[in-house]
Amino acid sequence: MNVYDDQIVSPEDLEILRETDEAFEKGNSTFFIKLLEKGASIALRNRAVCILAEIGDERCVSVLSKVMRNDPNPLVRHEAAFTLGQLGYPSGVPALIDATLGDDNILVRHEAAVALGSIGDQSAREALIKATNDPDEFVRQSAMIALLNLDYLKSIGKSK
Repeated sequence: MNVYDDQIVSPEDLEILRETDEAFEKGNSTFFIKLLEKGASIALRNRAVCILAEIGDERCVSVLSKVMRNDPNPLVRHEAAFTLGQLGYPSGVPALIDATLGDDNILVRHEAAVALGSIGDQSAREALIKATNDPDEFVRQSAMIALLNLDYLKSIGKSK
């Protein structure tokens, strides 16, 4: 067994990783949602989040939003924000706004702001303006870039 970030990655994790390939080939988002809900290792949770982006199922938005709000590991929360941005569903905007303005980790706040810009939903504008006052310069810059993207999408008629 190996220890990563205070969690054990077990031989069972390796077997589950093999199962993830089969589940991905079948587009089985339920398999990955269950991994996230049962509190698998950080490595498995991170992989599950990333694969849900590839599957692209909107029903994943609520699960990813929950992960972004509640997962104890900031890397997993960051990946959930990134994945919500990749998916691009406006239903992810409320959770991304919460993370942009309230997560205690700068990487999560940054990625949530970037995701809001990617989704292009104008309802995120006020939160992004608030985020331009974030204590962290990286987050402030991400919010400004996201606002620029909102303006651009609006100008070409692709804003939501």
